[in-house]
Formats: sequence, C-alpha cells, structure tokens
Amino acid sequence: MGQAFDRIPVAMIVVNHLGEIVRLNQLAETTFGYSTEELIGHTVEKLIPSRYHGAHPGYRNGFLAETSARPMGAGRDLSGLRKDGSEFPVEIGINPVQTGEGPMVLSVILDLSERKQAERRIQEALQQKDLLLREVHHRVKNNLQVIHSLLDLQALKSKDRELVGMLRDSQNRIRSMSLIHQTLYQSQNFAKVDFQRFLDELLPRLTEAYGTSASQVRIRVEAHEVSLPINEAIPCGLIVNELVSNALKHGFAEGQAGTILVELNQDHGRHVELSISNDGRGIPDDLDLLRTGSLGLQLVQLLTRQLHGVLDIQRAGPTRFSLRFQLGETP
Repeated sequence: MGQAFDRIPVAMIVVNHLGEIVRLNQLAETTFGYSTEELIGHTVEKLIPSRYHGAHPGYRNGFLAETSARPMGAGRDLSGLRKDGSEFPVEIGINPVQTGEGPMVLSVILDLSERKQAERRIQEALQQKDLLLREVHHRVKNNLQVIHSLLDLQALKSKDRELVGMLRDSQNRIRSMSLIHQTLYQSQNFAKVDFQRFLDELLPRLTEAYGTSASQVRIRVEAHEVSLPINEAIPCGLIVNELVSNALKHGFAEGQAGTILVELNQDHGRHVELSISNDGRGIPDDLDLLRTGSLGLQLVQLLTRQLHGVLDIQRAGPTRFSLRFQLGETP
C-alpha cells in the first residue's frame, strides 16, 4: 500500500484534525522541495504563502466537518510555497478520510506552473496575432490611400470632364475599401466590421465629393449595430458606395432637397437585408437597369452575385434597391 501511494503520479498529502502532515508521497516531496522528515508533524500551513496563514486553519476546520470531496478554493487562484521560498500556482482537491486515528484530510495537489506558462504563451501569441492583423489592415488602408492620391493627381491634370468623373468615381470606390480596413484597424474585433461606424465615415465623404449637386440632400443611416465579416463587408460597402453615388448624381435636380436612406438589418439567423432608397426623381420606366451601360450598376450586379444575394428594385414611389443575402459560415 505504501509503494502504491508513493507511485501515484500526483502530489498527495495526508493531514490530521490538527492540521499536521502525517504522510506524503514522493511527488509531493519533489513538488515542494522537502523530504518527508522535514514535513511530518508540521502543520500544512508550512506549504502555503504566509499571507494565507490567518484564514487557512478556519477553512481546514470547516472542511473536517464535511463528508464529501470537493475542490479547494473554487474560483480563486491558489499558490503553494516551496522550500526555497518560491511560489507556484496549484489546484487542490480535498477528500475526507476516516482512519483508526480519527478523521483526516487527503489533499491532491496539481502543480499548474506548466499549464499557466502555456496559457501565457497562448495569450502572447493571440496578442501578437492581433497586432499583426491590426498592422495588415493599417498597411492595406495606407496603400489604398496612396492609390486614391494618385488618381487625384491624374484627375487634376485632366481637362476631360468625363474622364475626371470616372476618376472621381474610382476614388470613391477605393475610399470605401480603405475605410473598411480603417474600421477594422480601429476595432477590437478583427473578424467583424462595425457597419454603422463604416457608413458614418463613408457617407459624409460621398456628399462632399459630389459638391453643390448634393448639398441639399440628407443621408440617413439605420444600421442597427450590424457587424459583418470582411468578406461580406467589402462588397456591401462597394454596393452602398455605388447606389448612394448614383442617387446623389442622378436622383435629385440641381439644388433639390431630399433624403437618401441606407438601412441594414440582420435577423436572428444569418440573413441580412441592405436597402438604399431616396425620395428624389424616380427611375424612368424605359430604362433597363440590367442592361444599362453604367459601370456602377454593373458592379452592383456583380457584387450581388458575389454575395449569392437577390437584388430587388422598386421604381414606384421612393426609388429603392433592396439586397438580401445570407452570411457565410464563420471560419
């Protein structure tokens, strides 16, 4: 029996009703750095940091009145004290034992040092990953801003109004993608884009980009705190960019006041609906939106297919584009 007790691969200590150590196995000796002779007859408080000495006897006496095994210090971080004075994290299970010498407590002690070190390494790795992702989004944003600036220089050198318009539209598309990466860079969750925050950044810049023709147009956003994975956020951002730009350019006569409403809703599942509507002039009945030569509307159709979504267009009353799609599975 003595050999079996010694060979158990966890540290074990038996304490009597006075709190004195009456027996320990070899792994307990190794764990705490004491020999058996140095511990037998001493109170178990010798193996715990001094700051716990005042409360520990009370806990010990309370447990002796119980009859069931349980973990010690549930919900608290416990520490053991080695002979050399060093502390180490432990997990302790305490079990009542009836012996010929009266009630005793069998303590099973697990040294958590390696586990805690592994947890710290994992935490550090996660922090490094977060830093890396933040840096990636920051650099992508910066690179897109460089492209935006190059297009700006090209537009300033051109006297062709149609070409300048095309360059400005391209700048807005690049800005939309850049803002998504900026939103992620500033976020605590790199898996999801806070779309309300993104829209609050993007839409005023679109109004500014189209100048006096959009000065009387108010843009309202109702995103209801929806966050989208980046694979869905980028195409959705580009769709919003195209449809709001179209409304600002073509939906209102010069100086006409009006409202553009951008709504984003997600149900309790993974279904998302994005809609952009405006109360300006409607779309002519003879205009085939699926065959128009507009690059913007072609992009909207391509991005809708990329999202595996369905696009509905309402011409009567307020012009309304509604896109419904389902979020992909989270990796």
